[in-house]
Amino acid sequence: MRKGQLKTQPHSFIRDPHQLKAPTGGSGSAMAFSFGDPETVLTNNLTDYLGMFVNPNGDYWEPPVSQSGLAKLLRANGHHGTIAYFKRNMLCRWYKDNDVLSREELGKAGFDLEVFGNGYLQILNNRKGQPRWLRHLPAINMRRMKEADRYCMLRPGKDPLPFKAGEVVHIKEYDPMQQIYGVPQYLGGIQSVLLNEDATMFRRKYYKNGAHMGYIFYMADPNLDEKDENAIKEKVTQSKGVGNFRSMFINIPDGKPESVKIIPVGDIATKDEFERVKNLTRSDVLAMWRINGALAGILPENNSGFGDLDKISRNNYENEVIPVQQKILQLNDHLPRHLNIGFESPKEAA
Repeated sequence: MRKGQLKTQPHSFIRDPHQLKAPTGGSGSAMAFSFGDPETVLTNNLTDYLGMFVNPNGDYWEPPVSQSGLAKLLRANGHHGTIAYFKRNMLCRWYKDNDVLSREELGKAGFDLEVFGNGYLQILNNRKGQPRWLRHLPAINMRRMKEADRYCMLRPGKDPLPFKAGEVVHIKEYDPMQQIYGVPQYLGGIQSVLLNEDATMFRRKYYKNGAHMGYIFYMADPNLDEKDENAIKEKVTQSKGVGNFRSMFINIPDGKPESVKIIPVGDIATKDEFERVKNLTRSDVLAMWRINGALAGILPENNSGFGDLDKISRNNYENEVIPVQQKILQLNDHLPRHLNIGFESPKEAA
């Protein structure tokens, strides 16, 4: 069994647990069987902090965190996957339309900044060689070259596409461990996202395998012949699978009250444990994004609710939206004054 895997035994059939040993074929030996494949409970290290190094086959720095890993992480949890879109929408909501940078291109760059901690825009010049447009470049494929102020874009099956010095504007989050790439602010909460996914996947497999009630089927009746034993074994096996959660009738002539026992195993607190893990990790996800549950589409668990939604929205705008706007406004350092971009405030929009 590989590291990071857990052997699960949703059902077991044991004739006499007091004499459990390897079957020898004799009439007095204990016999047990189980079904259930090993289930992976640990994820890979796609989002581990890998450090900085130059790609051995290229002329660029590798990011300290797997960019494809961060992208895949969006699909691991419903809240984590949608909050990035919500923050993108809040950034675009107050943007003043500008021909230099369209709202669509701004949204793409803002989304990359939230997810990867990096946003890239290409400066396109007019015929006179003056900056005139800004075009989004996908952060997942962008790399900083060894030469200062130069970037390249990875292309499947082709050599990286290099850009001229000063042609790409790189907006990034600060990382105290290195100054080449940014990292997302939620990096410290990734384990909570993955734990939430693990809990959901385990629960899905738990029901899909028909393992609604893990148990030990204990029989200690000397009058049970091999034919009847095989018949019971077959019925227990058939109870596994989707839609096969059913009851079973057993009649043993001259049997004793203690001949058959059903011993539940590990199912007493499964539901409560699942809900506890989901709720705790959900709180971690909201905290790492610094967003109120009311803005994340979560229903309040008590009658008091989340409070005044207008105040919550205003607090989110002042503490989360404005700082991102200020990062985006760094683009004006690369544009003529008459082409500067800007945002309006909620008061001006009203």
